[in-house]
Amino acid sequence: MKKLRHCIFGLLILFVSINVELNGQDLHYSQFYNSPQTSNPALTGVFNGDERYMANMRDQWRWVPVPWFTFGASYDRKFYPKKSDNHFFAGGLNLYHDRQGDSRLNLSTLNVSGSYSRILNPQNIITGGMTLGFSSRGFSDTDLTWDKQWDGDTFDPSVLSGENFDTERIYFLETAVGLNYRFQKSKRTKFDLGVGAFHLIRPSAGFYDNEDQKLPININFTAIGSFYIMDILDLQVHGLQQVQDEYRETIIGGLAKIYVNTKRGKEANLHLGMGYRTSGSLIPTIALEYKQYYLGANLDIDGTDFNDIENSRRGAFEVHFRYVITHVKPLKEFKVCPIY
Repeated sequence: MKKLRHCIFGLLILFVSINVELNGQDLHYSQFYNSPQTSNPALTGVFNGDERYMANMRDQWRWVPVPWFTFGASYDRKFYPKKSDNHFFAGGLNLYHDRQGDSRLNLSTLNVSGSYSRILNPQNIITGGMTLGFSSRGFSDTDLTWDKQWDGDTFDPSVLSGENFDTERIYFLETAVGLNYRFQKSKRTKFDLGVGAFHLIRPSAGFYDNEDQKLPININFTAIGSFYIMDILDLQVHGLQQVQDEYRETIIGGLAKIYVNTKRGKEANLHLGMGYRTSGSLIPTIALEYKQYYLGANLDIDGTDFNDIENSRRGAFEVHFRYVITHVKPLKEFKVCPIY
């Protein structure tokens, strides 16, 4: 228990001590630990099992004029070499699409990830990962209004906006690298510390040809720990720090994993937890895990004046689904006893 308290304390201090300031940036799921490939390419294939399917949905600012909807899906799996037990490879595929505001500003991305994991010993694994992807970003001006269409008394939609975009859709490459360290004492006691960097080639993301609007490199620091407390209870603590140019975003939180059934092959547990986003949002979370299935949901209860409509604190809603397949490993070679 003493070591457990030190681990939890260290993880919390790591993320609380970082300067916190929130501004809009790349994907920022509150349950970032349920979208590993978009947090760090080195988390590709780092899980208990052989194949993993995931789906994610976030609906944000539905009650204000700039709703933001995000959907994502991913798949990753391990590849084991035949002649060595001290390393393995993993590959993954992830896609996501988000849309926001009256302009229907949208971003669609398809990424391929790969990783290499070195097993230092049964409890320690180092993983390096890379991502290569293709993105499309666009908008529509059909429902937009402009200051030139307002004469001070009336609005006239027939008046030209005066805007002349070079394009309403752009395409660019996505590149990312990451590093992750995993300590795994048992199936229920483990933690990951990692860092991932996205937009390495800093692609241009502007809609005017004469403007140099390159995407800043986005760096994610992640820490996810799960600790066995007793047969019916585990504790998960997690933290994320995003740094993109002058913008900062930090999430810290924890979950109690309550085991309803611990029978092998019928494991079921209920997750109840709370998180905090440094813009002032509270993140109550609930999830249910049954055997290889997982379904989790959370609310972002916004604490800023931006969403203070009729005393409402509704910020965002997320749903995450996961399905893991574990293959039966073939038996190693052994001598067959002779039959007389």
